[in-house]
Amino acid sequence: MRNKIMLLLVTVMVTFLFAGCNGKEAEPKDTEPDAMTSASVATDEASLKRVAGKDGEWIAIFKNDITVESDLIVEGEFTNKEKVDRKFALYAQDEDRNTVATYTLTAPKLIVRSENFRLQGGNFVGDVYVEAKGFILRDAEIQGNLYFASEELKDASQLEEGVVTGDTEIKSMQ
Repeated sequence: MRNKIMLLLVTVMVTFLFAGCNGKEAEPKDTEPDAMTSASVATDEASLKRVAGKDGEWIAIFKNDITVESDLIVEGEFTNKEKVDRKFALYAQDEDRNTVATYTLTAPKLIVRSENFRLQGGNFVGDVYVEAKGFILRDAEIQGNLYFASEELKDASQLEEGVVTGDTEIKSMQ
């Protein structure tokens, strides 16, 4: 009887040991969550508004084109790898991190109130109003205007291989 119990315990321990070792990562490498926040998939207006809000996550990973009928506000402070960070990932990657698809987000206005917000990959159709420091447009296109609430915010932004088809200027929301 004692041998059967020992065999059962060893079997259970080995099963638990290998249960989590399937060799697959749960998320793409560039979306690794920190201790406070995690990644969130945006597939429709409701899920996107939830992740963009102050109680959302640091990153919204898009899986398709999304159209939002009202202004979209990105707010709240989040961290990724111990730095203040916020990102809309308008693209999909393969296992080698090559971009395999890009997506379009359409809204009348995208109002950015999160510091270090990145709009990366894909397209945004509408006007972007930046009200927080550190805006980054990386490998993406804004099909509309890009407005900064102040010269300081404009100077703190980075347009890394990003394209704005409309005007880029200082203009507040009021």
